Amino acid sequence: MNDILKKLIFLVLIFSSIFTNAISEEKIKIGILIPITGDDKKVGQLIIKATRMAIKDINSSKLEIYPKDTNSNPTQTLKSALELKNMGINIIIGPVFYKNLIHLNDLKDITFLSLTNKTINLPKNIISSGINATSQVNTIKKFLELEKIEKAIFLTPNVDYEVEIKKAIKESKVKVSKHYTYETDHTKLTNKLETITN
Repeated sequence: MNDILKKLIFLVLIFSSIFTNAISEEKIKIGILIPITGDDKKVGQLIIKATRMAIKDINSSKLEIYPKDTNSNPTQTLKSALELKNMGINIIIGPVFYKNLIHLNDLKDITFLSLTNKTINLPKNIISSGINATSQVNTIKKFLELEKIEKAIFLTPNVDYEVEIKKAIKESKVKVSKHYTYETDHTKLTNKLETITN
């Protein structure tokens, strides 16, 4: 997590130096949209800790971090993003979850470096920085090629991002001998595996 946030903060620095005078003594304000309250607050706490470690590693007195709560709620996410915008912040790390992106297209002058791993139907002002299906399938493809494995079976969970996984498999042109979709309920998964292996 620390490495991912460090890379995101470097991206923010690059964006900021493009839009402001790099020699300026102005502080670079970075907004962070994370769940500080609610069911996912532990995720937010981890991100805060990782951000502090990344800032310490970067060792720049020009950075100022402004965390705001999303409560893993799209309406609260928009409210917090507006607060950051009113503070003059136009580059924001977050939000974490895809469901919180739905209202952020209204803030076209802000760039969001979201930690989501979903890439389909993202608003134009959101950059997905999570590990997505495309990168995972490409890694699997490299492994198959490296190990000279010619027959691969893909098992795709029947979840809300199934379409994204199938698209990634198709675009990667990985050689798939069989492709199955399975239910995430462990008993149904066991039944599916038994069907495949018999």
